[in-house]
Order: sequence, then structure tokens, then C-alpha cells
Amino acid sequence: MADIAFLLLIFFLAATTMDSDTGLMRQLPAIPDPNVPQDVNKINDRNILEVKVNKDNLLLVEGQLTEFNQLREIAHDFILNATDEPNMPEKEVVNIPFFGNVAITKAVISLQNDIGTKYGVYIAVQNELIAARTELRDNLSRQEFGIPYEKLDEERKGAIDDFFKVPISEAEPKRIGGDQ
Repeated sequence: MADIAFLLLIFFLAATTMDSDTGLMRQLPAIPDPNVPQDVNKINDRNILEVKVNKDNLLLVEGQLTEFNQLREIAHDFILNATDEPNMPEKEVVNIPFFGNVAITKAVISLQNDIGTKYGVYIAVQNELIAARTELRDNLSRQEFGIPYEKLDEERKGAIDDFFKVPISEAEPKRIGGDQ
């Protein structure tokens, strides 16, 4: 009886497929320096794109009901701020290798979900926001170096990453859509 149980255990271990967990690549923010006043780290409101998903899985961008297929374009336009609109993100001049002194955006995307948001919707929103930033990086790579972003060496990738840093800040989920 013990032999049969052992053989069944071996069979099930060998025949079972193990799913690997997948997740989102995120870098946690650095611990704030206690010697630096907190007001120094305050972000200007015009630099923040507020994206919220309520309990009904409806997307709100800057308080306006928005279709999911519009999110990438909205984020793209917000990050780029090609016409330097006063209600869009500020830019600051920095020196980046391969580019010299350039004006880069101070944009931050703030994402907040309701605790009732479906996981698939959460991932779809994440994908659209990341895709907007990825498209900008790829376009800059093709414009400046003539090749796609994925084919660049690490130094050039780093320069383009510095050009379009744009952090995606995730707030703790809460009840955005009201009581259930």
C-alpha cells in the first residue's frame, strides 16, 4: 500500500504543470531623506495626470469619464506636452548623454483603483499607461538613433529612459465609486 501511494505521489509530481506567477515590474520609491523638508518633494498639480477606476470598472481621467481606448493617447499627449500648454506638465532643462541639454517633462501619472475594481481592468489600465510611455521611448529612439528602443545598447536605453522618466504612482485602493 505504501509503494502504491509513493508511486502515485511521484506520478502526480511529474505530471503536474506548475504555473509561474507573473506580475508587474515596479520600482519602489526611495526612502525620503529625514533631513529634507517634505515641502521640497511636493509635486505641482499641473504635473499630475489623475487616473481612477471605480467599482463599476469605469475609467475617470482628470475627473472625466473616459473610454479605455482613449487612455493611451491621453497619457501620450500629457507626457509629451508638445505645445507647452500652461495646464500640462512643466519641463526642466537637464543634460542627458547623447542628447545634451534638453527640456524633459516633470509629468507623473497617478493611478488609483477602487477596492472593487476587477483585476483584468486594473491590468488593462496599467498596460495602456506603460504603452504610452513605451511608444514615446520607441519614437525617440527611431528619431535620434534610427533603430527601435529594444535594439539599443544599455547606454542609449538609459539616456532615453532619462528623457521619458514619467513615474506611475499607485495610490492605495479605496472606495472611489461610493458604497456597495
